[in-house]
Amino acid sequence: MAYRIRIILDVPSDVIRDIVIDKNSSLEEFHLAIATAFGFKGQEMASFFRTNNDWEQGEEIPLFDISEDINTATMQNTNLKDVFIDKGDKLIYVYDFLAMWTFFVEFIEVVKTPEKQLPKTIFQFGNTPETAPVKEFIAENDLDNLNDFNESTDFENLEDFEDLESY
Repeated sequence: MAYRIRIILDVPSDVIRDIVIDKNSSLEEFHLAIATAFGFKGQEMASFFRTNNDWEQGEEIPLFDISEDINTATMQNTNLKDVFIDKGDKLIYVYDFLAMWTFFVEFIEVVKTPEKQLPKTIFQFGNTPETAPVKEFIAENDLDNLNDFNESTDFENLEDFEDLESY
């Protein structure tokens, strides 16, 4: 059994790929399939993020684990069948943390395929731009706190660090 998964690149114009991949494949194999399908070499750092139907970013599944916890999920030890359980399940995929290529990933369907040549890109629409769009990462709550902080703090009148406690 294999999964048909749709990957949409987060850019102004539509750039879409559908990949068929064995359900027992690791997320690392899927990461390489996505990179290849969009014209990347797959040599940059990347992570998948669990998400809900509103595409809110959740738990990270990195390419490899740099913490000391041996139970941390990584792309190497996580299989597609453990992530995609129901049609419509989603992930966010970020490739190359300097460029921040961001993709929306959705499980479309289970397919029966005799093909041994998996993963395979079965649908392709649009061209990958040469450069990633600029991303701005400021949470809505942080904007309110930042504005309050800037308006209420007068650093020029602070005489010493003890005055910081009142803020």
